[in-house]
Amino acid sequence: MGNPALKFSPRWRVAIVDDHEPSRAAVRAAVTAAGGEVVGEATRGSEAAAVVSRARPDVVICAVGLPDGDGIAAAAGVTAGVPVVLFTSHTRDELVARAQTAGVMAYLLKPLRPAELAPTLDLVVARFAETSRLRQSLEERKVIERAKGRLMDRLDLSEEEAFRRLRRAAMNSRRPMVEIARAVLVSESVTADLPRI
Repeated sequence: MGNPALKFSPRWRVAIVDDHEPSRAAVRAAVTAAGGEVVGEATRGSEAAAVVSRARPDVVICAVGLPDGDGIAAAAGVTAGVPVVLFTSHTRDELVARAQTAGVMAYLLKPLRPAELAPTLDLVVARFAETSRLRQSLEERKVIERAKGRLMDRLDLSEEEAFRRLRRAAMNSRRPMVEIARAVLVSESVTADLPRI
């Protein structure tokens, strides 16, 4: 018997949205064979967001044809928090364009060829993580720029001096600069709301 402290860590945690049981079974088997884990399943587009919220998968595989509508619409409802791979037998240009607009990151064609699953999911999960990091980095830079601007206005500082002050405060407190910048912005909004005496 193995050591219970060594817990299985799946390659990916996958949610499947497909009303066709044989298709779900094929995806389930391919995910398991590749070292992944199916953590949630739905048969309707309207259930997709709830399954993603509850199961917290690394990736969602969503069929195009669902009994309550189009899988692309269901995908659009979850792509902000998790990458979506469309599972379809259709490759029409209009479908591909709609999928891109919805934020779908890749396609798997029916019938599923298990050898294509692992590279597709690896690539999608890595690309989504990189995109998320870039988005977060951009948001953090915007926060730092806003805080720097507030310091420049409030204390009549040059851009360089405002940046130096933020950096010094971050180093002295051993906190990321973005946290210091957020504190400056919160402080600014609190003092702006105080009544003048």
